[in-house]
Amino acid sequence: MYVSEWENEKRTLSDRYAAILRQLLGVTDRELRGVSLATAPPMADGYDELLSRIDSASSVGASMVKTFNDQTEILRTMDRQMGAAGLVDQMTGHLARLEDALNFAVLPTTRRPVALALAGASTLAAWQAIDSGAVERAWRHYELAKRAARDAEAPMYLAHAMAEQAYVLCEAGRPSLGVDLVRDAQRTVGQAGSPRLRAWLYAAEAELCAHAGMPDDCRRALDAALASIPPGSEDRDPDMLSIFLNGAHLTRWHGNVLALLGDGEAVTSLYDALDVVDPTFVRAQAGLHSDLAQAHLARAEYDDAHTHLRQARLLASRTGSVRQRRRVDLLSARL
Repeated sequence: MYVSEWENEKRTLSDRYAAILRQLLGVTDRELRGVSLATAPPMADGYDELLSRIDSASSVGASMVKTFNDQTEILRTMDRQMGAAGLVDQMTGHLARLEDALNFAVLPTTRRPVALALAGASTLAAWQAIDSGAVERAWRHYELAKRAARDAEAPMYLAHAMAEQAYVLCEAGRPSLGVDLVRDAQRTVGQAGSPRLRAWLYAAEAELCAHAGMPDDCRRALDAALASIPPGSEDRDPDMLSIFLNGAHLTRWHGNVLALLGDGEAVTSLYDALDVVDPTFVRAQAGLHSDLAQAHLARAEYDDAHTHLRQARLLASRTGSVRQRRRVDLLSARL
């Protein structure tokens, strides 16, 4: 009688009976609850569906991969201008489609371009999760990005995912472990990385060293970043589309790190960066104003600090950035 009622959804399947049925039918809990008991256990003709999905994945060509990457680019642009909060569902669906395409792709020639697209999309999703305060989701996305980068045999994408993941450790209160991870990322890519990526990795190391209370290591990493950045105003790395970094961006990053160290020279670097900041990088502007507030606080210039904190709060609210609002609150408590 129970089976009939379960099949017709007149009775809810309890956890006790579910445990018994899983062992009898050899199915997972998700499979058990997600299909009618009348159709369980899975029949051998499930191979037809499997082959259909494999055939579908094998037809993913260059044009489809380009579509995936174009979607990631749209989401990246929306993120930097409007923030991550409103993009969760879109990003989740995008990752699911990419994962599905990769899971059923068989040959390396099909897998690699899809895996590369997934690595780029996953790091973006992870950074959005950090910004939204969803640290566990961020960590899982970075793990996905690393797996995809290894599948794609792309050490640059792997190193980038590792170094960004180090920020999760820093936010969780383990900056020293974050330093170790970003240095491991540098070893992972070695000299195979582009100059812009190497500069980015050194700058990330410098920031994490500042948080870890390692000023000498921090300054050495800053010098290495400044020595590695290519000249000119171009900020997009053609070999690593997730990286936006040029001399102007690095000036802002340099000021941020000096502010973390309590160095009075931070103010000059940060105002230089404020003059040239791209207005479409709204979240970056919020961070820049927070950096200026921190630098002015270090100099006991409280009125200036208050002015920049007010602007940082407005921009953080505009993008819905939990991470930036938390930083503004911490700085405000020092006024």
